[in-house]
Amino acid sequence: SGMKYVYILRSENFPDRHYTGVTDDLSLRLARHNTGQVPHTSKYLPWAVKTYVAFSDEKQAFEFEKYLKSASGRAFAKKRL
Repeated sequence: SGMKYVYILRSENFPDRHYTGVTDDLSLRLARHNTGQVPHTSKYLPWAVKTYVAFSDEKQAFEFEKYLKSASGRAFAKKRL
């Protein structure tokens, strides 16, 4: 299988709104966010990719996504990503 991408999106109209997710097709996933197909993000269109990290190991990707959604991970992302 291919790469897994852990990504952070930033809303272009609400710059302090971010969304973290994981996908194996970043451009398709971004298109789904920006056409309102992801209920969680549809109110804050449009979205731009702020950061992404590619993993060859799926388990690592999901662990990193989970970390970024934790309090310490959010603080790290805000400062470093």
